Amino acid sequence: MLAVRPKQTLSMVTRDRVRLDADVYIPDGDGPFPVLLMRQPYGRAIASTVVYAHPTWYAAHGYIVVIQDVRGRGTSEGEFRLFAHEVEDGAETVAWAANLPQSTGRVGMYGFSYQGMTQLYAAQANPSALGAIAPAMVGYHPYSDWAYENGALLLQAGAGWAIQLEAETARRHGDRAAYDALFRASRHFPAFDPIPAAPEVLTQYGPTSFWQDWLAHPHADHYWASLTPNLSHIDLPMLHIGGWFDPYLRGDLRLYREMVTRSQWPQPLRIGPWGHLPWGRCVGDRDFGPEAENPIDALQIRWFDAMLKGDGAWTEPSVEVFEMGRDRWQPFDQWPATTAQYWHLSSTGLASLRASDGRLIPDDSQRAPGLDTFVHDPWRPVPAQGGHAAIPAGPCDRTAIDDRSDVLTYTTPPLIAPLHILGNATVHLTCQADTASFDLCVTLSCVTPAGRAHLIAQGYGRFQQPTADWQTCTLDLQATSTEIPADHCLRISISAACYPAYALNLGTGTPDATGRWLDAQITTVSLRHGEPDTAWLRLPILEPSPHP
Repeated sequence: MLAVRPKQTLSMVTRDRVRLDADVYIPDGDGPFPVLLMRQPYGRAIASTVVYAHPTWYAAHGYIVVIQDVRGRGTSEGEFRLFAHEVEDGAETVAWAANLPQSTGRVGMYGFSYQGMTQLYAAQANPSALGAIAPAMVGYHPYSDWAYENGALLLQAGAGWAIQLEAETARRHGDRAAYDALFRASRHFPAFDPIPAAPEVLTQYGPTSFWQDWLAHPHADHYWASLTPNLSHIDLPMLHIGGWFDPYLRGDLRLYREMVTRSQWPQPLRIGPWGHLPWGRCVGDRDFGPEAENPIDALQIRWFDAMLKGDGAWTEPSVEVFEMGRDRWQPFDQWPATTAQYWHLSSTGLASLRASDGRLIPDDSQRAPGLDTFVHDPWRPVPAQGGHAAIPAGPCDRTAIDDRSDVLTYTTPPLIAPLHILGNATVHLTCQADTASFDLCVTLSCVTPAGRAHLIAQGYGRFQQPTADWQTCTLDLQATSTEIPADHCLRISISAACYPAYALNLGTGTPDATGRWLDAQITTVSLRHGEPDTAWLRLPILEPSPHP
């Protein structure tokens, strides 16, 4: 490990004469050294140390580390507009960093979330000095991987982030009243304002926030296309990093699958048992043990050593995922093939009232046609708890939520052998509602012999009901890697809300931007089962497992 010189603050000027400021950490040696660049909007002193080692640690491994405030954030000049300038500013910053004194001219980028997206936008410009990146927890396609999930708006995460960014804008402008109001809202999420998806604090103090754009564009239109990185012409070594309980895992897997199918460079993938932050052994109500402690810093040093200091060869496993249950990392040469295992829903019609009534059975022929009905009352919506979209995220005991009468539950018999799920479980339902639209929240849980239900994965979607006809609704749940022990059961739970993780469906068909609590309608949802292809759960099983 090298000594590191005192931090320097250096500035560059963009093509349109905007100054961007960066903290630069340089090893105390002759060099030359490759550069590691992070571009972020939260004040560069933070340097994503909520999940990564401090920049001095990276610099001590023989890298010039540059942590830059993006345009309009921290002390950088200009106006911050979500993702608007990151392609051009990113490319110019890469070129500037490559030409710093003692630089080898080779640049890598690292960072998660927004800092992960800045890597993709910079890569889109294909700067010649950019040699490798390590995007973590990125909503690659911002509409479907970040803001909306199957047409449903992620409210708590999205609006909470907008509140944070608008508070930084108020601080820069010296607007104490705005900052104080936004700060209070950041500590107590405003879930019960008159328009549930449009917190009044953002309407008043963030009228030009990206949140107003997200509300105004509930479908994948030109606005979202303009925010989506275009990497179709890019081939670059990428280290892909995700978390089983991170809301942007869909984006990580989309990016990985796209790149691994066409890239000539290594595209390793690592997925830990983490939410968005922090990355440690304790997530939700689970302690996943010492193997879940954050391994990413050492991994990134090995990655950049190979890509920026070496010949670009990568000898470690292509895919490594954390298997929950046995709490260990599993290596693979590629994303492994799985076997589809089907379970079919069955009940006597009391799946919302008795945990013993709703069943998951392996043989569709054993069932008679049936119907389950539940009522979604916006006055008391099913609350968000755990999963990938709630705050805090992670595994949780949802036994009490499953006991509600507006939640349907379907449970397998105790398993006779362990079951390893790897990938996206899929739920296919045949539904009917008596309002203009309705939501479906589906969770997959492991039920212990004592009857406690522990969440594994979740999926959510919004569905229109233009007529009174029955319609099929299919949801892919968040990907997972989980071993279910013998003598435990699997359960799916179905509700029409998960609030405030997702914007509440008021039943009116009114857009989230204008839908009022005052107009909310009670929604009755019916679910049909027992007939061919009406209601089933499909599990991706890593190894064929006999039915119990």
